[in-house]
Parts: sequence; structure tokens; C-alpha cells
Amino acid sequence: MKITTLLALATLAASSLSMASANCTPHPKAEWLSSSDAQSKIVAMGYKIKKFKTSGQCYEIYGWNKEGKKAEVYFDTKTLEIVKSEIGD
Repeated sequence: MKITTLLALATLAASSLSMASANCTPHPKAEWLSSSDAQSKIVAMGYKIKKFKTSGQCYEIYGWNKEGKKAEVYFDTKTLEIVKSEIGD
């Protein structure tokens, strides 16, 4: 019984993690904007970056948008097109 419960919890956790990430178009690493260039351009878009990271095939930031609302935003690594964003209050 315990093994069944653990397997069910592991499956649920894995499925919710895959739903949480964005689906960015894969590009060869040579075509990615450098992280420093990407951060500069994202700031120029009006975002204030608290945390910047690579998440799969995306660049991801945690910070604030130009209206000062909390933002979690996923960007295409080549074009910086917004793939997914979650804006808080």
C-alpha cells in the first residue's frame, strides 16, 4: 500500500512540474542570446529582475513588470519573445 501511495505522489509531482514550465522553441545554443544581453534587453522592456535563470529551453525571470507587479516570465532564448507569464498583484 505504501509503495502505491508513493508512486501516485511521485507521478502527481512530476506531472505538475511539467505543467509549470513553459514550452519554448528549442534553438541551438550558438543562436541563444547571451544571458547578459538577454538580461539587459529584458530590463529595457521594463522588467526589474530579482532572479534570472535558464529553465529548459527558456530564459526565466522572477521580478516585477513595469507596473510594479510581481512577475514570473519565460522568454524565448533567441528572440526574447514572451512564451509564458504569470503576473501577480
